[in-house]
Amino acid sequence: MSNPPTPASSPRRRGEVSRRTKETSIVLSVDVDGGGSHQVDTGVPFFDHMLAQLGRHGGWDLVVEAVGDVEIDAHHTVEDVGIALGEAFAAALGDKAGIRRFASITVPLDEAAVEAVIDLSGRPYLHYDIDPPGEKILGDPPFDPQLCEEFWRAFITSAGVCMHLTMVRGRNTHHIIEASFKAVARGLRDAVRVEGFGVPSTKGVL
Repeated sequence: MSNPPTPASSPRRRGEVSRRTKETSIVLSVDVDGGGSHQVDTGVPFFDHMLAQLGRHGGWDLVVEAVGDVEIDAHHTVEDVGIALGEAFAAALGDKAGIRRFASITVPLDEAAVEAVIDLSGRPYLHYDIDPPGEKILGDPPFDPQLCEEFWRAFITSAGVCMHLTMVRGRNTHHIIEASFKAVARGLRDAVRVEGFGVPSTKGVL
């Protein structure tokens, strides 16, 4: 009798997206079964740093090349990368057969701690309760932490993810935002883990 397929013998789960608008041009790929390698260039250094955290701690191989109108504002670039990443993530997971689906984790970074609760339900919903002090993070250009909510909303809408992000505590804006990206990364890493062979839903589809 032959053995059933195992996660190790399954095809690698990859997604690629090319997105072009009058405001941004993005080429992005994600391998959710990768090793955490990342090649990221969006023209927004702090955002690059956060996407690198997402790839590294999510266990993804992530490539993001984005050109946007950052001379006006980083908003278009951040939001459109979220859209593209969500589309690539959804493509990588396919029908989601065998995935764990649910995950929750609280991740600290020094004085900051952020909780991520995730359901790969196919129904996008974002509860975002992250309230850093509010100052922009220095860089060239500086990064407005409010853009993180726009990034996550774009991502979950394109990916079909239900996600609750809650700041447990924190004072340093950089630490709070970085803890949130690491929390999502580790949560998604757990939620996409293959531990069965059927779609984890009584509906038979996610």
